[in-house]
Amino acid sequence: MNDDVACHAHGESMGALRDRKRETTSRLRMVLVLAAVYMVAEGVGGYLTNSLALLADAGHMLSDVAALAISLAGLQASRRAPTASHTYGFHRAEVLGALVNAVALVVVATGIFIEAFRRFGAPPQVAAPAALAIATGGLAVNVAALFILGSHKTEGIGVRGAWLHVLGDALGSIGAMVSAGVIWIADWRWADPAASVLIALLVVYSGLSLLWEVIGVLMEGTPAHIDVGEVRASMLEVDSVRGVHDLHVWTITSGMESLSGHVLIDPDDDHQRILCAVRKVLAERFGITHVTLQLETEEFDEIAICRQ
Repeated sequence: MNDDVACHAHGESMGALRDRKRETTSRLRMVLVLAAVYMVAEGVGGYLTNSLALLADAGHMLSDVAALAISLAGLQASRRAPTASHTYGFHRAEVLGALVNAVALVVVATGIFIEAFRRFGAPPQVAAPAALAIATGGLAVNVAALFILGSHKTEGIGVRGAWLHVLGDALGSIGAMVSAGVIWIADWRWADPAASVLIALLVVYSGLSLLWEVIGVLMEGTPAHIDVGEVRASMLEVDSVRGVHDLHVWTITSGMESLSGHVLIDPDDDHQRILCAVRKVLAERFGITHVTLQLETEEFDEIAICRQ
C-alpha cells in the first residue's frame, strides 16, 4: 500500500463495508423466512404434544424472528447516508437493534425458567414421539440458518445477535430432542422441564455476553482487539513523529473503528507525508481507516489560539 492509497483507505473501506452489508442483508432475509415458518410449526406442535421444551424452543424461535427482523432493520438504517444532524450516519441503528435482541434473550429465558419450575411440581404427560420429530425438524432448520449466515456473523454486532439467537435455538432443539427421547424411553417426565432450564441458561448466557458487547460500544470503549498502547507505539515509529497524545479509539459499529489524536512534529516537516504515513500504519496494522489527526509543533499553544 503506497501513501496515496493509504490516504484514500477510508473511502474504500466504507465501500467494502456497504457491499458486505448488502450480502448480509440478503442472507438474513433467507434465515428470517426459515425461522418464521418453523416457529409456527413448533409452537403448534408444542401445544398439541404438551411439551414445554418444544414451547420454550418455539418461544426462543419467536425471539429469533424478532431478532432477525430487528437486525435487518438496523442494517438497512445503517446504510443510509450521513446527514447534517447525523454526521456519522446511522450505523448505531445496528447496535441499538443488538441491544433490543440482548434484552429479548433475557426476557424469553426468564419466562422459560418460571414455567419450568412450575412444571417440576407436577410434570404433565408429553406426546414424546411427535415432540421428538418436531424438535428434530427444528434442529435441521436452525442448522440450515447457521450455515446460511456462516462467516457473516462477524460482519456486525446486530448480525452476531441474530446468530446467537439461532445458535441458542439449535441447542434448544437438541435439548427438546433429548427430553422427548428420555420421556419416550423411560417415561421420566421431569426431563421436559429440566431440558427447558438448560435451554434458558444457554439463552441467558448468550444474551448477557451480547449485552456486555453492546454496552462497550455505546460507552465508546476501546475495541477489545485493539491495544491503545500498541497503537501509540506504532505511530511513534513513523519517521518525524515526536509524540502522540489525546489518543482515542472507539467503535461506531462492528467493523468500523474510529481514531482521533494529536501528533507532535517539527515545524519544517512535510505534513502531508507524515499524515499519510501514520494513516498507512493504522490501516495496515490495526485496520483503522476512519482517522482524524491534528498535527502540532512544540510551539503550538492551543489555549492561546482558542482565546483569539
